[in-house]
Order: sequence, then structure tokens, then C-alpha cells
Amino acid sequence: MNSTFKLKDPNSEKQTLIYFRSFFSNENKNFIYSTGEKIKPSEWDFEHRQPNDLNGRTKRAENHRGIKKQLDRYIGYFTEIVNRYKNIGEHLTTDIIRQRFDEEFKKIKVKEDFFRLYEQFIDEKANDCTGKGISKSTKTRYEHNKNLLLEFQNYSKIKITLGSFNEKTYNKFLKYCIEIKDHSANTIHRDVGLLKTFLYWALNKKYSYNNDFISFKKPPKFRTDEIALNYEQVELIYNYDFSDNKRLERVRDLFVFGCTTGMRFGNYSTISRSDVNGNFIRVIDLKSKSKNLAIPLNSISKSILEKYDYSLPSITNQKMNEYIKEVFKKLEFTDVIKKTMKYGDELVDKKAEFWTRISSHTARRSFITIMKNKRVPDKVIMSYTGHTSLEVFNAYYRPSEDDKINYMNEVFK
Repeated sequence: MNSTFKLKDPNSEKQTLIYFRSFFSNENKNFIYSTGEKIKPSEWDFEHRQPNDLNGRTKRAENHRGIKKQLDRYIGYFTEIVNRYKNIGEHLTTDIIRQRFDEEFKKIKVKEDFFRLYEQFIDEKANDCTGKGISKSTKTRYEHNKNLLLEFQNYSKIKITLGSFNEKTYNKFLKYCIEIKDHSANTIHRDVGLLKTFLYWALNKKYSYNNDFISFKKPPKFRTDEIALNYEQVELIYNYDFSDNKRLERVRDLFVFGCTTGMRFGNYSTISRSDVNGNFIRVIDLKSKSKNLAIPLNSISKSILEKYDYSLPSITNQKMNEYIKEVFKKLEFTDVIKKTMKYGDELVDKKAEFWTRISSHTARRSFITIMKNKRVPDKVIMSYTGHTSLEVFNAYYRPSEDDKINYMNEVFK
């Protein structure tokens, strides 16, 4: 890729700026960048694109040699960047070279390409106006994934670039997640999936030609012992008197509403009168954004809506997860339960009190478990929850110990 210099005003009688110039055929545009150096056009060699007096010991000659030395820095740095991107098979653009020049010559600190592009990817997905944009919760997951990779880079001292993200770097990343971050197999499975989605995007956008990541194997999911409530437990917390603590009462009501509708927190936390039509709640599923859900009202969900005049309390998911644990602790759900996690190839049993394992998502899992225990057909339940994959749907079903005993006794009376 050729480069040269030009004068800002070649017809001026006074000093004028010297511009660096290179044509990017892939974008069909010139990259023009001010070197900050100035010279009179009468002292410029237009044929060789450099100062015309470089010999001798005059003050002007010394000045011209200083200008030439600075211009050579631009040529040298440009050649270095072009070769670097060529060697790793990455796509060099005028925007990227401008950022590199700003960093080198103006000492403006810019974000590295990998993480700058990851932010661009997140922004593009979040603001997609075709109806295929990601939800707020998915955006948060991608941001977490980007920060995790940044932490890994800082910890390992390995510079992450699109072109150098090979199997060796990938395996070190997995090791970091398991040994340093103590992430479970399911967490790593999710994070690797998010990473590969970004890398596919970068490949399709031609920001990178490195496709090593396609062969990266995601750690298999491991079914963990997640919590789900039965109908009697939902009734218990619904009927508990929280009149002395309105904050917990509102959180309890939101949670029970989730248990009796099966909706995602992002959907059920924003229900208003306009979403209720006759005996149905009609909303667009937040995850797919193209699936219309129609969830019949029941006595409990309708009672909660009427209690708040069809405008349910507003709360963030983070606060919901914090406060709902308070609800269950107050109700003395303190039984110690075991959760088996997989870290790499190692199975580890972790014990904790029941209330610590509750989150806003427990409501959705409880709804599916309650409905399946009542032998409601899967297709009917899935029409409420918006699930399209039977495998994903069935992962939500969590029969309790009592459920297992009851089913066994029903068959072998």
C-alpha cells in the first residue's frame, strides 16, 4: 500500500501544512492526515514529495532535515501497521489507521481494536431496528463477556487481537475461567457461546479473516440442581402478611406474579393495563422479540394486577434478586441444600441455605415445574413461556424430593 505527502496549499507564498496521504482501494477513499509540519511551497520538492534542501549546514537545511526525519517516521509507522495487519490477516481501514496515528503521533490513548470492535458489536446488536435486536439482559451478558476477556488479558499479559485469537489463547482463557474465576461448566459454556457470536460477527464484517475460533469446542453444559417451588410453597409466600414491610411485600407480589404466569422478569416487571386484553396478558417475548405471548389470567395473577391497579411495582432485576432473598429468609426457608457444580473435569458439591439460592428466575422455573406436576401438556406450557426448544424447556423442570416420592407412590400404590 503506497503512501506519500502533499501540501495543504501548494500555491501559498507562506508556510503551509504537510499532509500524509494514502489511498485505501478497499474503501475507495484517501486517508489524509496532518503531520503538523509546515514548509513554504517554494522549499518543497514536488517530484520527490519532500523538502528540497537537505544538504549543507545552513539553518534552513538543518530545519529541512528535521522535517524529513519526522516525515520518515510517518512512512515507517504506516508500513509497520500495514505489515502487521497483513501478517495476521486482519482488515485495515482508514478509521483504524487514523486511530493508530492519533495514538502514535498525538499521544491520544485509544481503545484496542478487539475491545473497540466488541463495543461496536454490542451497540449494533442493541440498536438493531430490524426487530432482531438483543434484549437488555442479553446486552448485559455481552458487556460482562467483554469485561471478562479484558480481565483475562490483564491477568495473562496476553494481548488479545482478532488475528491472534487461536486455540492456544483460547485454552488459556478456559483455564483462567476455571482456575482463577472459579466459573462452572455452564457459565463457561454460555460465555464461550457469546464470544463465538462476536467473532462470527467480526468475520462476517471482514474485520478479521482469522477463523480459528470455529473449531473451538464449548465445554458441555452440566445440569445443576436449581431450585423450583411447588404450588404449596408459592401459596405460603403469597399469603404471608408483609404489611409491616411494603418493600418486601411489593417484591413478593412481583415474584408470585412470575410464579403464576411463567413470564421472564423483563416481561412481568413491566406489565401495565394496556397489556391485558380480556382474560389474557398479551406481550411480545423479550428474548425473541418476534413471538407474541398470550398468557391466561388466573385468580392469583389477576388479584395482584388489581391490587396495583394494573401497574406493577418497578424494580431492577439486580434489586429484585437481592430483595427476594430477604423475603425467603424472613419466611425461614433456611434448609441447607446441596448444589453440584462442575469446574473443568471436577465435580464439586456446594451447600447453602435455601433462601440464598432464590432469584427472579426461580419464579419462571417454578411455574414450569408446577404446571408439569399438574400434567399440563408441554406444548401448552411452552405457549405460555415462549419456549421453542423442548430441550431448553425441559431443563427448567425441577421435581422436588416430595414430587418424586408422590409419583413413585402413585404408580406403586
